[in-house]
Amino acid sequence: MTAMDRRPARRSTGLLPHVLRKPVGVIAGVVLILIIAASLAAPLLAPHDPLAQSLRDVRQGPSAQHLLGTDSLGRDVLSRLLYGGGQSLSGVLEALVAMLVIAVPLGVIAGYVGGLVDRVILRVVDVLLSIPGTIITLAVLAIFDNSMVVAMISVGVLASGAFIRVFRSVTLAVRQELYIGAARVAGVDEPRIVIRHVLPQLRGVLLVQISLFAAATLGIQTGLAFLSFGPPPPAPTWGGMVAEAASLIQIDPWLLVPSGGLIAITTLALCLLGDALRDANQERFTFGGAARAAKRPAAPAPVAPPAEAPTGRGAAGSLLAVRGLRVGFGEPGRETVVVDGVDLDVEPGEVVGLVGESGSGKTVTALALLGLLGANGRILAGSVRFAGEELVGLSSRRLREIRGAGIAMISQEPMVSLDPSFRIGSQIAEAARAHRRLSRRETKARVAELLRAVRLDPAVARRYPHEVSGGMAQRVAIAIALAGEPRLLIADEPTTALDVTVQAEILDLLRGLQERTGMAVVLVSHDWGVIADLCTRAVVMYAGEVVETASVRETFTAPRHPYTLALLRSNPHGTRPGEPLPTIGGVVPSPRDWPVGCRFAARCAFATDTCRSGPIPVLSVGDDRTSRCIHVDEVAAVKR
Repeated sequence: MTAMDRRPARRSTGLLPHVLRKPVGVIAGVVLILIIAASLAAPLLAPHDPLAQSLRDVRQGPSAQHLLGTDSLGRDVLSRLLYGGGQSLSGVLEALVAMLVIAVPLGVIAGYVGGLVDRVILRVVDVLLSIPGTIITLAVLAIFDNSMVVAMISVGVLASGAFIRVFRSVTLAVRQELYIGAARVAGVDEPRIVIRHVLPQLRGVLLVQISLFAAATLGIQTGLAFLSFGPPPPAPTWGGMVAEAASLIQIDPWLLVPSGGLIAITTLALCLLGDALRDANQERFTFGGAARAAKRPAAPAPVAPPAEAPTGRGAAGSLLAVRGLRVGFGEPGRETVVVDGVDLDVEPGEVVGLVGESGSGKTVTALALLGLLGANGRILAGSVRFAGEELVGLSSRRLREIRGAGIAMISQEPMVSLDPSFRIGSQIAEAARAHRRLSRRETKARVAELLRAVRLDPAVARRYPHEVSGGMAQRVAIAIALAGEPRLLIADEPTTALDVTVQAEILDLLRGLQERTGMAVVLVSHDWGVIADLCTRAVVMYAGEVVETASVRETFTAPRHPYTLALLRSNPHGTRPGEPLPTIGGVVPSPRDWPVGCRFAARCAFATDTCRSGPIPVLSVGDDRTSRCIHVDEVAAVKR
């Protein structure tokens, strides 16, 4: 198979592909395009002059000559709707432009700069929100001789206060991202950071707010026209046509149907498009949405030269079976691969440890299993099967059903898992009710049961997260993870942020829970002591690849990969007092700098030119163990 054949399918994380997969959003968008296009092309499409009167054709119903009938002066309703659309939609555009020109710059500046600038802008926003918009708009119409343009601009200015707060909130969140700090450290100037890194993150929220504000503004514009503000009769406007139809509703109720119906359809289409944009924007940052961006091939694309299949273990009996997992981050077609060709099996009730230095791909692999890859992260190739069900490409709804009830996760920072605004009991109850239909009494009992299961007093339920210690917070996070009775628990370095004494307590708790419930556990760690304490099998990762898989006993007593051997030698628990601590020279290479051959070769004492010449296959080196090394025998001969 050629390199071109192995290239991952191009997947898009843009907003448009996600919107196009939503039928309601597509229909709403098509309706809006047709309405806008028809209004712009009114001189070409209108069958009659909108001002032409015919007293012989007064108040006629739909006919071949007048498709939507005529009004009280015999004017063609369809022609007046087409010409009136230009007035109404241009008013919406004027308000939108005024709102965006004010709200986007001020919102971004307030959120990004902060400090005194933020406080001043927020005070201006408070003033804008306190102004009675209806009175100001009517006053503007009176001052500027019924000018609808000025009136709609004033609507946009007055509405900008609320949107400044929306865009400020998004900017505040983006400002805290690590890549913003990295750009500053790299010396990138602030305007460039805002333009290249902050504004693109506003795109989804911006489009949603535009569609919803346009719907509200259309109601304001047609309402003003209904009250006889704006162009005077006989100029056609949608609001003016509704006003005329309302005055004749007892004589000719049909007149209200075309004008009122068109306004209702346009408003509904804008709202539905806003909903579709909101959902599509959320899906861009979820596993389910990104995985569906392109049709998954019938068989996972190979990501490395053919390797020997692992022996003694297969996907058929595994609770979790991962094959050829390849994860990338970045723009479609130019992704940076960070996890490459990972194979992993977890049997029911088994505890598997993922071990390796920081940057090896352990956490990304764990997050990919749950479909929790962040922005621009997606699975490029491979298969993830849980209890026989393929997770890659699964719908967001089905993934939500599996999370918590099938696969749960606890993170290395417990406070990240807890909302500081709610009591601990409320958060555990929320997780419990997400998987079971429980009454209030049953929920309370379930919360107490879960707290006792993690060795906490049920009275802790009444506390807020800031009122408990780090160890207690981690126990609460474990209780939330157990609420759905998962079959597989992913523990991402659950003891890293805790002191030594609390670490031992948490490990003892996890061991007891696993033995009592029989759930399988994938434990991500860089601590050999934790791996030895809890796990039955170890999977060693380096630079996005699995380099060795074996039982924990075999890994410690007879490693079969130079990296595993080097990690064990650098374990501080095995050093003698007074002797320097052994270390591994160099660092884990960046994904952009991965070599063609063995990725550990630059740091390996066994490396030869053969190791650097091409990809290293995974070899079976015994029952249920593998190694990605061609010097297995030399490594085996080394005494630790």
